[in-house]
Amino acid sequence: MNAQAKPWWLSLEQGKLFFRNGEYGDALNSFEDARRTRMEVYARLEDNLVLALSTPELRWYGDSLDRIETYCAQQHIDKVTEALNELYYRYPKDSLNNSVKQALDQIDRLKSYPEAEFWLGETYRAEGELDLAIKQYQKAYDLRALLETPDFDLEILYKMVEVYRIQQKYQEMENCALDILNSPGRDVLWAGDAQNFARTSMMRILENEGIGRFFTLYRYDNYQVERAHRFLGFYYYTSSRHNQAAEHLMFAFLIQNTMLMEEIIRQQYDFSFTTLDALMEAIARRPDLKQYLQDTEYFRTAYFLGTSLYATGKLLPARQLWTFLANTADAGEWQTRSRQQLQSPYIDMAQQMP
Repeated sequence: MNAQAKPWWLSLEQGKLFFRNGEYGDALNSFEDARRTRMEVYARLEDNLVLALSTPELRWYGDSLDRIETYCAQQHIDKVTEALNELYYRYPKDSLNNSVKQALDQIDRLKSYPEAEFWLGETYRAEGELDLAIKQYQKAYDLRALLETPDFDLEILYKMVEVYRIQQKYQEMENCALDILNSPGRDVLWAGDAQNFARTSMMRILENEGIGRFFTLYRYDNYQVERAHRFLGFYYYTSSRHNQAAEHLMFAFLIQNTMLMEEIIRQQYDFSFTTLDALMEAIARRPDLKQYLQDTEYFRTAYFLGTSLYATGKLLPARQLWTFLANTADAGEWQTRSRQQLQSPYIDMAQQMP
């Protein structure tokens, strides 16, 4: 690598700046520079390590990483020390099991740069090259173990969901949204068997005892998955899979209301949930929370949760949700539609794909 080459992370940051300024050609060049520079750096480190390990002195130590590291430090074999120090910065030494082979394997993996792949995808998406964008997002997701930002893999999946939605590739869209929920440890109340006890109990309370009892008993602050549940709920409703729609919209609405209640409690420590109407009154003087209602399609979520429940024969919570919306001026369109539902309930089919 040229000694004057910019660090890969600097090229990535410059590419982001170009991207945000709409200079997509320069952004692509910067992201490609970042990807190439990182590849060159780790290829050089790998070559130096392989060359040193091929010498008789180091071959004698076999696969023992500790012994080779000690020998190279004592003999001032700086290229090996440099390679190992860089590796240990990225990977805990204990994870390598004292194995030279594993060290080489990890250095080889570090040639890849998932962040650069993602931002190349973002640039292609902005330019309307959606097939290329998906390929880049998939590359980044496949390399997610190398991501340096926690939960960045979640953002990649959400981008893929959005592009597949635009392309009307609904099966791929659904699969990516489900991957968000089913990733290990991502959504403990959802992932697992369809008869998951917690999920089944929550739905039973909602169906049989209504909205008030439901929010008295349950909170769920997993804000990362709210959008996936909401998206799938709308999608399943449009696909006439009302049971699945009701489950996902229940989770989305629960997460939305948990967030609202927690934010209110930050300023009003003695607040406790009584009704959705009272919750809206507490929100009335909070522009930030009113914006959150818009950002999360709160009233639309409540409406289609109600219609999904109605479609599966659960009239009690459906009517409670419609009544709430019918009495809420800020609900706009969903107030009007809820009033119609209360007059004569029906399975609302006037819904496009999400």
